[in-house]
Amino acid sequence: MRNSAAILGKELRLYFFSPIVYVVAAVLLGITDYLFYAQTMFYAAVSAQMMRFQQNLPQMNLHSAIFAPTLMNMSVILLLILPLLTMRLLAEEKKNRTMELLLTSPLSVTQILFGKFFAALFVYLILLALTLHLPIGLSLLSEVTWAPLGAAYLGLALMGGMFLAMGLFASALTENQIVAAVLSFGILIGFWLVGAVSPEEGGRAAEIVHYLSMSAHLDNLVKGLIDTRDVVYFATMTGVGLFLAHRVVDSHRWK
Repeated sequence: MRNSAAILGKELRLYFFSPIVYVVAAVLLGITDYLFYAQTMFYAAVSAQMMRFQQNLPQMNLHSAIFAPTLMNMSVILLLILPLLTMRLLAEEKKNRTMELLLTSPLSVTQILFGKFFAALFVYLILLALTLHLPIGLSLLSEVTWAPLGAAYLGLALMGGMFLAMGLFASALTENQIVAAVLSFGILIGFWLVGAVSPEEGGRAAEIVHYLSMSAHLDNLVKGLIDTRDVVYFATMTGVGLFLAHRVVDSHRWK
């Protein structure tokens, strides 16, 4: 654990002394705030129209009308920008020829990967926490149901872990940071879109494809529904990403 903590501390210093985290934070918060504002204005317009015409429509709540659409849209933004947090983690070590030093040090491959992964995860959770100003601000004007919102943020946290693990794997494959970012984006968009090509007919194949669809699992959590199958999915995919990264890095030890 002490060795992993040393790697984690080093990576955190590199993150916060480089502009990438601040650029990512500015982009994420700027776009998320705009999406939240647009969704809030749409909800207000629909509510006003319902009150004017006294239509007997199903009652909407803030979570399903504002937070769920905003957070689902934010997940797409995260898909685009999180590869920027992981692209340098291992690719830079290869480019600077410091990977050999790491692999010949007392650190194990697992300790190296855990240190880098948890550093990226820590930064991501800070970025996620910064978006809490939206529900906190709205709670001053209206009643916010925090339970489904907590489930939604749990889903985003689990999704981020999966994104970062897959990004770490992509970074292990190359020494070029841009290539690592593109590879990571390709892997993530594949998981996002797999549900769109699900076979129309039922059967085992359709079930497997549906289970691999990341958006389906995230949608349940963002709606406020915590299902162990969704939690297990994200935990499993995070483990798969770390395992693949471990195999790639470990293979360098024998070259």
